[in-house]
Amino acid sequence: LFDFKIILGKNGVPVAENFRLEQSTIADTVQAGQVRVKTLYLSVDPYMRCRMNEDTGSDYLQPWQLSQVADGGGVGVVEESKHDNLAKGDFVTSFTWPWQTVAILDGSSLQKLVPQLVNGRLSYFLGAAGITGLTALLGVREKGHVAVGANQTMVVSGAAGACGSLAGQIGRLEGCSRVVGIAGTDEKCSILVQEMGFDAAINYKKENVAEQLRELCPGGVDVYFDNVGGDISDTVISQMNQNSHIILCGQISQYNKDVPYPPPLPPDIEKIQKERNITRERFLVLNYMDKQEASILQLCQWIQEGKLKVR
Repeated sequence: LFDFKIILGKNGVPVAENFRLEQSTIADTVQAGQVRVKTLYLSVDPYMRCRMNEDTGSDYLQPWQLSQVADGGGVGVVEESKHDNLAKGDFVTSFTWPWQTVAILDGSSLQKLVPQLVNGRLSYFLGAAGITGLTALLGVREKGHVAVGANQTMVVSGAAGACGSLAGQIGRLEGCSRVVGIAGTDEKCSILVQEMGFDAAINYKKENVAEQLRELCPGGVDVYFDNVGGDISDTVISQMNQNSHIILCGQISQYNKDVPYPPPLPPDIEKIQKERNITRERFLVLNYMDKQEASILQLCQWIQEGKLKVR
């Protein structure tokens, strides 16, 4: 059994030396209500950087503990069960899956999966048909104010990431007439346009983002799906329209800094936001779990129909 154990950092860039790999054993017997699972997939996500601090900055995220096994979203298969609703061979998932090859878990903490919903691609339950897809879909629906026929332009930062690549496609499916992504390599930009249906993509490492936005979004920006914060977001916000909307999903450019979440905007950008009545409200997908089941089914339907492309 391999465990990933972590040594925490605070206000700095994580390095390999912050982690260690250990080999150990687990109990031989499975108790009543428990299952033994084999890990198939683990999800490594940006929010985990916040869990490497003693104070995560949010009340819904617990910090990882020194020399304890890290955890996060995971998918596995049941190898032995003493839980009434789970049987050997069932595929299961949890948002607190330990980073171990094998584990004994409380069966009530696991959600049973239906592989057919994602054409057998179990990893999708950690991405497009999981919390990542929910974040993209509910973010667009709850904070984007997208309306069919309104001729809205959406910009997505971190557009080639797991969430951003879905958000742009969902913006289009929900009614945006133009979708522009911002990413960090030519390859990513090419994938966004050629495979995922974005109208255009900007390589922020090589191109002038402000100039490109003016050219690619001549009518301004109506919806901004913000995954990164920082200078890129300031540039986008400066070109947003009156009564437009920011979907505040993430601020990854700020995660290695000791700043509050969401980070405050620079005074000149905050002035633009207020003068143009641009909404910028914290978005937390966990607040919309009453819509989880229907939303997951919608995502799975789009996947099966080929309307939502996943890498």
